[in-house]
Amino acid sequence: MTTLASLWLPILLSAVVVFIASSIIHMALAWHKSDYGQVPREAEVMDALRPFAIAPGDYMVPNCSDMAQMRTPEFKDKMQRGPVVVMTVFPSGMMSINRSLALWFLYCLVVSLFAGYVACATLPAGAPYLKVFRVASTVAFVGYVFALWQMSIWYRRSWITTLKSSVDGLIYSLLTGGVFGWLWDRL
Repeated sequence: MTTLASLWLPILLSAVVVFIASSIIHMALAWHKSDYGQVPREAEVMDALRPFAIAPGDYMVPNCSDMAQMRTPEFKDKMQRGPVVVMTVFPSGMMSINRSLALWFLYCLVVSLFAGYVACATLPAGAPYLKVFRVASTVAFVGYVFALWQMSIWYRRSWITTLKSSVDGLIYSLLTGGVFGWLWDRL
């Protein structure tokens, strides 16, 4: 029987491989360059928002407190006049990528941990490469991709952006499955 503890190497190595692959995809390729468009008259929009000192967080404009308010003529008018905005406000200043990279690597570890958990719960020691690959890559695909789709469903994130990120997730899941399949019989 394969234990989760015995899978520490494929869990760690698959997270490292995905981290490196994602760095290549996001830094070396222009694949995601068009994910976010520039607001027209950006400087004026920033100048108009700055006096509000909006705290970092997620916002929806217009916003209502309950379903009853959503049905009022005033709220319907706001929606008609627009703009309708879903936005995330970051803290002002230069962004440090270190925190995001650390959290991304931790996320990669968690996805690989779950792929390892499901694989060791469903596959015997010595299972063939393709079976290990299929189980680990399927679980990793769910971890890297499925949550992206709800952003397009509920918050109207561009489906093109979601599709590109889903392709990234497919690559990450195939790499994860490959590492698990490669190391499975070496444990």
